[in-house]
Amino acid sequence: MKYLKCLILLLFISCNNHQNNENDLEINDTSIISDTIDINNSETENKILRKEFSNERFRQVLIDKQSLNEYRIYGEAQIFEANFNWVVKNENTEIDKGYEMTEIGAPEWGKFDFTIDIPKEYFNSKLNITLYEISAKDGTSQNELTIPLN
Repeated sequence: MKYLKCLILLLFISCNNHQNNENDLEINDTSIISDTIDINNSETENKILRKEFSNERFRQVLIDKQSLNEYRIYGEAQIFEANFNWVVKNENTEIDKGYEMTEIGAPEWGKFDFTIDIPKEYFNSKLNITLYEISAKDGTSQNELTIPLN
């Protein structure tokens, strides 16, 4: 009988310690959630600090690096017939070029959003993208906005 009482007492103490450990785990889980929230807040702060690029025809232009060689370019433009061109250069060497359209043409400010893929051989180079419109009079580029891609 004495052994039975000791065994019951030992089980009771052991179960009580197990419940305390579960409470400790709940407290630790809460602190992990708190840390996650702090990380998300710092990401939001970083987005606010990003630089926007503008000139007389392009505004609020932002660049997001999507992967090692892919970039997303988006913003607004006030472009005749909603059509503008772009060129990517490594110093004076042309890497890629193309054209895009805004949602609406001038005199309104139309939104644009496009992605470019740079060849892997240039991912460590000092690249720039230039957004511009082509003159209806003589076909020259005008209102150029040059933005570094690095």
